[in-house]
Amino acid sequence: MKTKTIQISAGKGPLECAFVVAKVLKIFLKELISNKIEYTILHKENGIENGTVQSVSIQLKGNQLAGFLTNWLGTIQWIGNSTFRKLNKRKNWFIGCFEVENSESLEINENEIKFQAIRSSGAGGQHVNKVSSAIRAKHIKTGLQVLVMDSRSQHQNKKIAIKRLQEKVAVFNIDQVKEQIKNQWKNHQTVERGNPVRVFTGSDFKQINNEKSFKNKRNYLKKDLRKQLE
Repeated sequence: MKTKTIQISAGKGPLECAFVVAKVLKIFLKELISNKIEYTILHKENGIENGTVQSVSIQLKGNQLAGFLTNWLGTIQWIGNSTFRKLNKRKNWFIGCFEVENSESLEINENEIKFQAIRSSGAGGQHVNKVSSAIRAKHIKTGLQVLVMDSRSQHQNKKIAIKRLQEKVAVFNIDQVKEQIKNQWKNHQTVERGNPVRVFTGSDFKQINNEKSFKNKRNYLKKDLRKQLE
């Protein structure tokens, strides 16, 4: 199962673009669910108005991510009237969907864990302090460690320690991605206008067929060329 992180961003666009991000996010999440792609929202920066989102970063897990993202990565256009500025005549608003470069996620191998058996302490009767059943486990690469004394069985505590370290490393990986997102934010502030991968229109955000939009663009370019030749 592959993992990718994407960011949907209004960039430096006006408030209307943050409105578009919020609407597109709902559509994007629905498509993830219908395509059985697991996702985790890593970070969401809300806009200044209710119901708007300036930027959202999502971690995806699935086997067909490349094909799915082909129809999403790039510029996304919404054609509609501003819901915040009624007198604004602009009808074309653009946001961006970018892939965030992931560092290699760490995975735990048992040979990368240092185990130390120590005596348990606390409740449990007079026998609990006489046996070195507690386990301290340290993941060598990250320095993360746990102390487990749940069971009187050293073997059982070792199994629990490995599981808890796996959970800690998973959180560590997500934190690393979040840091990368912050570092790459400047690269995603400028959204390219034109050549959108998806076009939505109206208050219901109905999707316009890309083929149709490309055809209209070609016709426009032909007319423009004829005018230059006249």
